[in-house]
Formats: sequence, C-alpha cells, structure tokens
Amino acid sequence: MASEQAHDERADTYDEFESRVERISNIGNAAGILRWDQEVVMPEAGTPARAQQLSTLSSLSHELLTAEETGELLEALESDDLSDEQAAVVREVRRQYDRETSVPGELVEKLSETTTNAHPKWKEAKENDDFEAFAPVLEELVELKREYANHIDPDADPYAVLFADYEPYIDLETAEQVLERLRDELVPLIDEIQASDTELTTDAFAGTFDDDDQEALARDVLDSLGYDWSRGRLDTAPHPFSSGTQFDARVTTRFEEDDLLGSITSTIHEFGHANYTIGLPDEGYGTPLGESRDLSVHESQSRLWENHVGRSRPFWEQFLPIARERFPELEEISPEAAYESANQVYDDNLIRVEADELTYHLHIVIRFEIERDLISGDLAVSDVPEVWNDKYEEYLGVRPETDAEGCLQDIHWSHGSFGYFPTYSLGSVLAAQLYAAAEDDLGEFDDQIREGEFDELNGWLRENIHQHGKQFTTPDLIEHATGEGFTADYFLEYVTSKYGELYDL
Repeated sequence: MASEQAHDERADTYDEFESRVERISNIGNAAGILRWDQEVVMPEAGTPARAQQLSTLSSLSHELLTAEETGELLEALESDDLSDEQAAVVREVRRQYDRETSVPGELVEKLSETTTNAHPKWKEAKENDDFEAFAPVLEELVELKREYANHIDPDADPYAVLFADYEPYIDLETAEQVLERLRDELVPLIDEIQASDTELTTDAFAGTFDDDDQEALARDVLDSLGYDWSRGRLDTAPHPFSSGTQFDARVTTRFEEDDLLGSITSTIHEFGHANYTIGLPDEGYGTPLGESRDLSVHESQSRLWENHVGRSRPFWEQFLPIARERFPELEEISPEAAYESANQVYDDNLIRVEADELTYHLHIVIRFEIERDLISGDLAVSDVPEVWNDKYEEYLGVRPETDAEGCLQDIHWSHGSFGYFPTYSLGSVLAAQLYAAAEDDLGEFDDQIREGEFDELNGWLRENIHQHGKQFTTPDLIEHATGEGFTADYFLEYVTSKYGELYDL
C-alpha cells in the first residue's frame, strides 16, 4: 500500500513538472509565431510593439523556468525511478535551468540591450563599409559573452561554454577536430579543382525569371518532396528560414529574378528543416520529447535534402521537366547541364551564403577560428579585418577589398551568437553520415529520386532521427541511427568522389 502511495506521489510530481514544462514551451512557441510574423508580414512600423511583446513572453518563460518551484521539482524527480522518456525530459530541463539560473538577471538584460543596439550599428557599418563604427559594440559583446560564460562555468574554456548554447552534447574538442580536418582536406581538393582543365556548364539557369513563376516552382519543389501542406505554408522573407512545431512548420524562401537555382536550393534546404519539425512526435508536443535535437542535427536534415538529394544528378533528371513547365526557356537545358550548374565550385567567392558546397566550409572555419580567438583574448577586435582577409587569402585564394564583403557580411556577431557558426559544418558532416547509413540499410536511393519517390528515405529519417525528439543526446542519437560515433569520414568520401568525377581529378 505504501509503495502504491509513493508511486502515485511520484506520478503527481512528474505531472506537475510536465505541466510547468508545457507552459514554458507554449510561451516559446507563441514567441516563435510572433518572430515569424515579424520577418514575413508585420508592417514595418510594428517593431516597437513587437519588441515589447517578445520581451514580455521571454520574461514570463524565464520566470517560470528559474522559479524556486522548478528547482524543487527537478530535485524531487532526479531521485525518482523514472522511465527513459521522463528521465530525458528532466535531463534537458535541468540543463536549461542550471544555465539560466547561473547568469544574473542584470547581465541578461545588458546582453539583450547591447544586442538590440548592435544590430542597427552593424547594419549601418556594413552599408558604409566602416568596421570601426561597429568595433566598439563588438568589443562590448565579446566582453559580455566572456562574463556570461564565466557565470555558467568559471573553470571551462569560455568559447566551449558558448558553443554549448547551440550544440550541448558534441564537445568543442570534437568540433575542432572535425573543422580542422575539413580545412586540411578541402583546401587541397579545392586547389585541385581550380587547377583542373575540366569546364562544367555554369550558366544553365542564366536568365530573368518572374517572381510569381518562381513561387509556383517552389511549390512544385515542396510538392515533389512531400511537404505536408496541412501542417505548413510557404512565404517569402529577406533571409529564408523555417520555424514552428510539428503541427505548424512553416517555410520561407526568397526570389531574385536572376537566380532561379538559388530559390530552388534554398526552398529545398528549408524543406529539410520543416520536414524534421513535422516529423517530431505529436504526443511529445510541449516537452523536449517533441522538440528537435539542437542545431547540428537540424542542419543535417536541411543539408541532406539540399545537397544529397537536391544537388544530385537523379534529382535533376526528375525535376527539370517540372521546371520546364514553368519556364519553357529551360527546354534546351539538359539534366547534366543543370546538375553541373548546381555543383560548380567557385574560384572567387567571398560571401558565405553564396558559396558552393565545398568552399562553404572554409567560410565557416575562418569564422570559427576568429571568434574562438576573440573570446579567448588571443585576437583584438581591431585586428579582425586584417586577420579575416589573410585567412581568406590563405584558405580560399581570394582577398576581400572591403569589410562589407569581408568581416561585416554576417549578422551573427551583432546578435552575440558566438559559437553558432560551427554547427553549419557539423550538420553537413552529419548529413553525409546519415545518408550513408540510410543507403546501407535500404540500398541506393538514386532510382527512387529519379522517379520522384522520397517516402523510403523520409521514412528512415522519421524512424531513426525525427521521432526521438530530444530523448537521446546528440552522440547517442548518431550512434543509434548509424551504428557508430560522429565522424567526418563519410562527408569527405562523398565530396571527394562527387567532385573528383565532376572535375575529372
């Protein structure tokens, strides 16, 4: 009888805890819809009210999470006999609780205020090609982020603490090893490509393309891949993104009249993000069991669909006829020409978001090395432009002529997002490992992609990645899905084979 009573008390405690977690989650999801609205449809003059709305929701969420009651519930549950799923929820909330209660409220407010002011400073500095105008606020953000990291773990490398905000379970040492390996192996591969006499078709998508027709084609892309329109929608935004929950996962893209290929690939990329979100378990909604497993895994889903599917030869054999229906001017373009144009390696690219599949990672490595040295104090803010330009010359063979096309091109540092950049490359590396594991289990997907059939690949991702939410840590999820630890082997094999064939290396 006593054991039954104790069991009932434990169940009541967990139910109370889960109810609190769901409230916090719903506040965050409501804020997400407001942020989507701000990027997509909010009138330009709506910013002052929206800032207050988001600030209020953020405060409510923070107060609920860091309340004494939350700590008491966590302590009570950590000594209980929980199911694996319940233990995972407690683990994830405990981690978030510990980090948020470690940082003084005044510092949180100071960071919020400084990043709010940093964004217009960065924007103006970029427009005027004036790094010195942005340098003081960047210096302040670096100092504040060091202080933030010190509050969370004074004994740890501060950059490792910041990196863990975006990727909590892959340690910084592992990320460094992967990025260094990409640098060491991609630089000579790119050099070989640039020395190759092979000339690819690079202008298959040259021309001027109407925005409305591009939007129709973007919808065709999403239809082709199996996007669940009952749980999503397509809109435009200055910077494409996807956001939402498993019940409402929205895609945005953008259209430029001279960049049809860019609108296709960005739509496929955002489909990958939304498809992952839609695949999260409905019954886990409101708890970590119904949330995505951090940025590296999320990016692996978008990169898998964009690169392994959307930049593949079979995809263009299947999709080019669909594109021709919208744009008859593509009638003379062959699938091979489309494939080559989608995979050309640029020899003079300075801009990360316009980079090809290979050089992209050197853009990431450069940012990683610079921000790591900024946070450690080994690099002064005033020296960033010169170091940035030197690294571009060393790794990519190009040198920015202005800071606007150099160290001012990205928005991330104005948000205080130090530690974010590595997850882009980690996601690409993981995408190759997952795709190889799926093919190992089910056979090659080329014939299915050529027929526009994606159910089997998506089913594998649902079973091995999506349905687990945050039940597993990132390394455990990778081990569960692929049978081995996180490795760059598959990515490097994939790009060496693909680009070796394309450029006859």
